[in-house]
Parts: sequence; structure tokens; C-alpha cells
Amino acid sequence: MPRTLIFDLGNVLIQFDFRRGYEAIRKYCPFPAEELSQRIASTGIVHRLESGEMPAAEFFARFSEALHLNLTYEEFRELWGAIFLPDPIIPESTIASLARSYRLLLLSNTNGIHFEFLEAHYPILKHFHGRVLSHEVKAMKPDPAIYRAALELAGCAAEECFYTDDIPAYVDGAKRLGLDAVLFTGTQQLEIELRRRGVSI
Repeated sequence: MPRTLIFDLGNVLIQFDFRRGYEAIRKYCPFPAEELSQRIASTGIVHRLESGEMPAAEFFARFSEALHLNLTYEEFRELWGAIFLPDPIIPESTIASLARSYRLLLLSNTNGIHFEFLEAHYPILKHFHGRVLSHEVKAMKPDPAIYRAALELAGCAAEECFYTDDIPAYVDGAKRLGLDAVLFTGTQQLEIELRRRGVSI
């Protein structure tokens, strides 16, 4: 039976779609929506932000320059946070119930701008006892370093940690370090996997 339950964030707890963010920002820049993602992708700044190589202030400046934006940081954060859909994928009641009996951790490739937005808008995150975020540990899944950071925070053996993620390569990365990891395909499937391990929901 696992002692620590580790969850990916995007498209496991909270669904996201980058097109929503670009559509929200499009109204504030001179370029058509279909060009925005290409312009940002060509700069490489998203990866640098999420890997902790670039501070949020520099990212905001580079992003604004690339799209000719004239927004405050707070305005940008709210618009860029539009990538997240409003309702959690896993019900908050389920997470709250698990948190009463198990140590819950987040393990995510993300950035400070998005995580600030998520903490402000998604109460489900308050039930987690700890977090390992790529921009904070300066390692991105499937780099073994980020899983090691999660194991250190979990405070138990790898085989005592259950982990779920929607990206097969990230699940495989966790398995290579001995975590009990499964691919997330939906809440019902997750509940089945947890019950198989003796986890009460």
C-alpha cells in the first residue's frame, strides 16, 4: 500500500489548452492568433522558464516584445492563465479525502507565472502537502533529478510512492527510479488503480 500519492498537475488535476491563452492575448497584439504560438516557440523562452533558466520578469519582457504587448505583469498573468479550464478534472472532494489519509505531492513541469495563477484560482491545490515544480528544482520530467526531488520530499521509499501522469514518457521516467507509476486516462481509471493498491477513496 502506498504511503505517498504524487500527482502531475496539467491534464491530470487541471486541464489546460495553450490555444485558450493565445486567444485571450490575441486581442492585445497586432498578430493573428495562428501566428502567436509560432512566434513564441521560435524564441525558446517557455522551456527556459519552466526549466528555471529564466526568471519570470525576463520571460514577461521577452514574451511582450515578441508579441508587441503593452500589458502589466498582473494583466499578462491573468490572460496567460486562460490556458486552464475552470473545473478540476479530479473532483476536489476526492483529493480532500485522500489528503486525510495519505501524503499528497504535486510533481509538475510548470513555471512560476502559471503556478501563481493556479494557487490564486484553484482551491484544490491547498490539499497538497508539498510540491516539486520544474522551475524551482531546475529539472524537467523525465530528468531523473526531478523524480529524486519528489522522493526526497515524500520521505519514503520509491516503491511506497504512487505516481500518475498523462505523458507516457514521464510515467516511464518515474518507473525507472522505482516509483509505482501509471498513465492517467481519467478519474474513473485512477480510482480503479488506487483501489487495486488498497487506497480508500
